[in-house]
Amino acid sequence: MTDEIRTPEAHGAQGRTPSDFTDDVGRPSPSSRPHFLPADEAGSHGEPPVNDGWSQLGDPPGQGRWSQAVPPPEGTGQSAEGGWGDPSGRARQDTAVFGPPAGPPPPPTQAFGMGAGWAPPPGGFAGAAVPARPGPRTSTMVIVAVLVALLASTLGSVGTYLLTRPDASGRDPSFSLGKAPSGSNSRPPDSVAGVAAKVLPSVVSLAVDGGTSAATGSGFLIKGGYVVTNNHVVAAAAPGGEIQIQFSNRKSTSAQIIGRDPESDLAVVKPAETFGAPEISLGNSDNVVVGDPVVAIGSPLGLVGTVTSGIVSSLNRPVQAGEENSSDTTWLSAIQTDAAINPGNSGGPLVNAGGEVIGVNSAIATLGRSAGGQSGSIGLGFAIPVNHARRIAEELVANGVAKKSRIGVTLDQTYQGTGVRIDSEVKQGTRPVEPDGPADKAGLKPGDVILEIDGTVVQDSTELIALIRNKAPGEKLTIKFQRGGQEKTAVVTVGAAAVQPTPQPS
Repeated sequence: MTDEIRTPEAHGAQGRTPSDFTDDVGRPSPSSRPHFLPADEAGSHGEPPVNDGWSQLGDPPGQGRWSQAVPPPEGTGQSAEGGWGDPSGRARQDTAVFGPPAGPPPPPTQAFGMGAGWAPPPGGFAGAAVPARPGPRTSTMVIVAVLVALLASTLGSVGTYLLTRPDASGRDPSFSLGKAPSGSNSRPPDSVAGVAAKVLPSVVSLAVDGGTSAATGSGFLIKGGYVVTNNHVVAAAAPGGEIQIQFSNRKSTSAQIIGRDPESDLAVVKPAETFGAPEISLGNSDNVVVGDPVVAIGSPLGLVGTVTSGIVSSLNRPVQAGEENSSDTTWLSAIQTDAAINPGNSGGPLVNAGGEVIGVNSAIATLGRSAGGQSGSIGLGFAIPVNHARRIAEELVANGVAKKSRIGVTLDQTYQGTGVRIDSEVKQGTRPVEPDGPADKAGLKPGDVILEIDGTVVQDSTELIALIRNKAPGEKLTIKFQRGGQEKTAVVTVGAAAVQPTPQPS
């Protein structure tokens, strides 16, 4: 402790009063200096030791813990008896010296703890009661436990995210879409898938090489290991070309033409091997109605085993394919469908919901290149009714040629009125009504206007020819016609034209 000069404002800043602080008249303040009592008087006067704030400054110089005398250092001005001098530095005779107190020194009144040496005694101050500290409440402990649980859960979630989050490249090593759901490949027999599964093994693809021309198409296997297809598919091979047939199991074999009929656009070929493929079931095209669901199967653009579906859009649709009056001209009273049919589908089957063939896909209507270049399916496909195909196939297998249905009349192509008019005069040596022919026997005359056939209104000559060609020789037709402004009815038995050799490409 040094005697440094302090201002009154500093008084008490350290919890004690400097020794040289005086009052206003120059006298030391009564409280400015500690009151020291001799050690032998502390108990005789019955007064408690004064808590003067100096008793814990350490042993007085020259003594070891208040009792053992230690020789003072030379030049310090302290006596050999030891003890504290006046803290102000005045001569010893101005300050009383006293020995060690009877008991432990009292704590300072205004001291502040400044470290380990300043701590209060372990047992506390004498006479001071230490209040008991209450323990934490149960509700507080519950709240703390909940907060700890929430904090642990949050930290765990954050840690999981940091460990599993995708990197900056967007890749996530733990990414998974899960397993595919369980299911079955079985389908109802009358569904498109069920029909396709039944029919596909009987459908074949044809590749024809005629040397100077080639073609591709489709076909289907019938009784006896024969394949029905279109005439225009195999016509290129008629002079001696080659035909290769590929089955649904992708096995291939060669085939030969058995017979073909350009007027109906049908042909029958015989493959060298069928590889156990099943024959297809033939239905009844007379039972087909508009709106029936249908499935078309074939090899459009060489895509083997293609399946498309749709409905029956119309019946008895007149279709003329090829050049008129040519040996390869075809007239069809066709089944119209919106099932997609494209080049390569020709000769393939059009089947009903039971997997039975109701038609042979043969033609499509297109917009033409001048109307935008579209030459594929636009939802207007045409199939030869299977009842007609059945008869032609039987005759081709039996005879190599098919009979051509006729009623023995020549039509007036210049007529623009309702119905179709029979020519009224001879042209190029041909009579309008063949003498003793089917029409002549039924009472039809030159110039008569045919209005209906079997209840179907006839709009033009193409439709009349297609309807007649669709009938087998021997079948009867009910014809309504007009003569001299009066409507009449006649029953005509369909005849057959003289058998002509099958035309061969030149």
